[in-house]
Amino acid sequence: MSGNGPRPEGEDDRAGAAFGIPEGATGEDVVDAVLGAGGTGAAGAGGIDPELLPYLEAADVEPDGTGSPDGPAAHTSVADVRSAEAAAAARRSAAEEEDLEALRELVAASMIPGGDLERLDALLTEVDEDETDDWNEWEPRLPDSPAVGPDAGSGEEAERHRADLLAAARAVEVSARMREVEAEILSRAPEHSVQPSLERVEWALDLLGSPERAYRNVHITGTNGKTSTARMAERLLAATGMRTGRFTSPHLATIRERIALDGEPIGEEGFIAAWEDVAPCIRLVDERSQSAGGPRLSFFEVLTVMALAAFADRPVDVAVVEVGLGGTWDSTNVVPSDVEVITPVGRDHCAWLGDSLEEIAANKAGIIKDGATLITAAQPAAVQAVIAAAAAEHGVVWRRELDPEEDPGEPGAGILRVVDRTPAVGGQMVVLATAAAVYEDVFVPLHGDYQARNALLALAAVEAVFGGRALPAKVVEDGFASVTSPGRLEVLRSSPTVLVDAGHNPHGVSALVGAVEEVFDFRHLVAVVGVMADKDAEGILSVLEPVTDAVVVVPIDSPRAMDVEDLADIAREVYGADRVVVAEDLAGGVERAVSLSEGFDAPLTASGVLIVGSVVLAARARALFGRL
Repeated sequence: MSGNGPRPEGEDDRAGAAFGIPEGATGEDVVDAVLGAGGTGAAGAGGIDPELLPYLEAADVEPDGTGSPDGPAAHTSVADVRSAEAAAAARRSAAEEEDLEALRELVAASMIPGGDLERLDALLTEVDEDETDDWNEWEPRLPDSPAVGPDAGSGEEAERHRADLLAAARAVEVSARMREVEAEILSRAPEHSVQPSLERVEWALDLLGSPERAYRNVHITGTNGKTSTARMAERLLAATGMRTGRFTSPHLATIRERIALDGEPIGEEGFIAAWEDVAPCIRLVDERSQSAGGPRLSFFEVLTVMALAAFADRPVDVAVVEVGLGGTWDSTNVVPSDVEVITPVGRDHCAWLGDSLEEIAANKAGIIKDGATLITAAQPAAVQAVIAAAAAEHGVVWRRELDPEEDPGEPGAGILRVVDRTPAVGGQMVVLATAAAVYEDVFVPLHGDYQARNALLALAAVEAVFGGRALPAKVVEDGFASVTSPGRLEVLRSSPTVLVDAGHNPHGVSALVGAVEEVFDFRHLVAVVGVMADKDAEGILSVLEPVTDAVVVVPIDSPRAMDVEDLADIAREVYGADRVVVAEDLAGGVERAVSLSEGFDAPLTASGVLIVGSVVLAARARALFGRL
């Protein structure tokens, strides 16, 4: 900025005004105006503007403002200031050189065998001399002779290093592309934004050649237990030697978790390939829908299309597909499933599925296909009646869990039963009865009665895939032994024990509480709770209150989250004000809960913290404790 240019009419055009120097100012007043407090004013962090030097000289003080007209710093010259600037620039240059050298050493230690700096320099020179503009085409030329350095190593070592460099470059490229793809998908309507039509997904799959018909499908809906049941069914199927696909939601750490191949989340390159395979068809469907006044495919619809296409591309023998929301209008309801599972149904997502159990059940029963095998959990009477009507309409083979109030010998009684179960280290031992067999001494590495019942449904579903035949004992043993369910009564730390669970409705939290009481001998338990605005916060807190000493309410970083102060008001009504703590974030909330749990006159092993209320909250908690 210069003080010599033309200025608008009415503005101060005297010398120094452009730099904010007051009229008549001398000495330190000038320095303060030029450099500002601490010497960082108009000159900025990069040093003193040469245009300001005459004002500093006229002020007759040191540039840092420490001198005075009567002191040793009087008669400071422009040369003095410039000399000081040169010295400062030299110090900055030296610091930058030190930083650069440290960076060279770090890169060499990470990428070059033996941390050889000379080899690094040779590679950098090679890159500088390369005339191509396409870095993707560049390959390092590492000689197998000592020409790059006295200890360059063998040709085999150079080749390994070449591969490492290319892999690193490829990883950077893939990660960048993965972020682009994810951003494109996330730009669409969110998965809770219901657009009741299967037409768009059907159009996309039709353009792709109906990949969903290339393999068998097990379709799972319900209110609670869907993901755990899906994971167990997939593991049992894999234990038979089948190649498997699994589509579940939501995810905890990465969007790639939603699409699993042979039990593992699809890799970044696989995810990118799945998107690029379907993207042209997605764009055509978007254009067709929008031209008719409709929406683009939603986030969840796109992921559904990607998953079904990826399963065909693999190819898999069977896919386990979890409903996202409801059933009838869920985008997964395009799969031609011959095995359907309905886990326990309760009130959830009422804004989209209806307020009554009958309405919710009717939506869930919308996945039932003609002539399929239907596997259902024990249900409330209202839900059972709706499912029974749908089962009769579609002529299904119905295998349902025995209701606890039913007489097993009564005609038409449920035939699926958890005959016995015993808590064990890391899970439970169960005896499961299906239409085909009684399976003795089965270890399920998950806790709680509800997980034993989920295991029962998964086992019956896999039997149905094989025509209702009993599974070999080895398949059952190996399948269940390999089951994991992140974010489901998962221990994040000990002393005190910190647990996390994705339970987000009263029914699910009630089942969770039973498991916690069964497995952990807590004398004191503190809850950390965050919920979404559409959830029954009062119902969740009412279930937790009898078994917890206090509750810490925390915000969730989501536009759908309930305001933490609103949640706190509900908590105070349920717990009383003296048992409620409000935290600014999850980390602070966990810290506060741990402190509260440790404050009781009991061993740390008798105290615990339970993080619950939302899948998103569970994901954040797992990340906080390094469970990625």
